[in-house]
Amino acid sequence: MSSCLVQAGFQVLGDGDSGIPGLRVTEVSAGALVSWTASDGLTALARDQAGHTASNDSMRAIVQAAVAGLLLQLGHTVTDTPDGGGVVVLTEAVFPRGSNGS
Repeated sequence: MSSCLVQAGFQVLGDGDSGIPGLRVTEVSAGALVSWTASDGLTALARDQAGHTASNDSMRAIVQAAVAGLLLQLGHTVTDTPDGGGVVVLTEAVFPRGSNGS
C-alpha cells in the first residue's frame, strides 16, 4: 500500500523518521494507519495567506481526503480514525484473501 502512495507522488516516511513532518503508514490491529503531520513552515504559510483561515486541522483533512480517495479508487477499504488523526486501510485491503499476508 505504501508503494501505491509513493507512485501517486506522496512521500512516505519510515518509522525512524518520527520527528519529521510528512505522511506515515503504521501497522495497527485493523490494518494500516495512514497519518500526516504538517511542518511548522507549511502551517504558518497556510495561516498567513490573505483571506484564508487554513489551520493544521483543515490541512490534515485535505491530505487525508486525497489519500483516502486514492486508496478507495485503487480498491482498498478505508475508514477514518475516531479522533480524525488519519485513515485506516482495513486488513482485507492490505492483505487480500489468498495472498501471502493472510
